[in-house]
Amino acid sequence: MYLWVKAFHIIAVICWFAALFYLPRLFVYHAMSDDQASIDRFKIMERKLYRGIMTPSAVVAVLLGAWIVFLTPQIYLTGAWFHAKLTMVGLLIIYHGMCGRHLRAFRDDKNTKSHVYFRWFNEMPVFLLIGIIIMVVVKPF
Repeated sequence: MYLWVKAFHIIAVICWFAALFYLPRLFVYHAMSDDQASIDRFKIMERKLYRGIMTPSAVVAVLLGAWIVFLTPQIYLTGAWFHAKLTMVGLLIIYHGMCGRHLRAFRDDKNTKSHVYFRWFNEMPVFLLIGIIIMVVVKPF
């Protein structure tokens, strides 16, 4: 059972990160758009990505991660690496929420951020992904 849960957890995490990388990229292009047809298209794409892929993947990833810990708590709850990983996952959840806030700003035509801001914003999950993978694979402490 453990390996099945772990496999589906990894699949959900990959889907979540794909959306975490793509949605802010859509924000870059949306912030650069000036014609109504493009703006409307980006609003639809952003909403469908956030609601249809990103949020469900995040929920499944977190639930399956919790299930993994429940199945083998002695492996996870005693390692400092795991607590560092959980901290990074918490930051990722905050980032996810920030994406939702930006999505609503675009939806309501109230975005005040430039495409340059979103280019930098787009890089944040990369650092969290690197940290999370290092914690899980290397377990440095």
